[in-house]
Amino acid sequence: MRRSFTFLLRPTSKQAATLMQCLEDHRQLYNAALEHRRTAYAKAGVTIRYGDQSAELKHIRADDPDSQGRWSFSSQQATLRRLDKSFAAFFKRVREGRTPGFPRFKGRGWFDTVEWPKDGDGCRWDSQPEHPTAAYVRLQGIATSASTSTGP
Repeated sequence: MRRSFTFLLRPTSKQAATLMQCLEDHRQLYNAALEHRRTAYAKAGVTIRYGDQSAELKHIRADDPDSQGRWSFSSQQATLRRLDKSFAAFFKRVREGRTPGFPRFKGRGWFDTVEWPKDGDGCRWDSQPEHPTAAYVRLQGIATSASTSTGP
């Protein structure tokens, strides 16, 4: 069973700016992957899948270490899986004869989630024994941890 939790983050202004850059870089990755799929199919009739794009991620990160290279590899794979799920939903709607709705490019206001698939892989939770209602989340690429509130 998969669980999802929502926490209130209290980042510093520097951390907030870095989190916004993280969102922007993941949005650019999503849009670039979508463009890659569209271009490959339009020019050569080739279908690009998640596995193909995930394999290229290593080279993308090496070519752009200050942007794409500083974020968690698994979070970037999750962004590519998000695009793959959009295509799967599109083709399912086509098969069912419903209005398909081809996956779209995401603008700045339409991409507001980054997923870290598992604890310890670019994301780590630290609880403080002296503060039982507070925890710290450490995200790869963010300077220092941001305090979170786990209580009401």
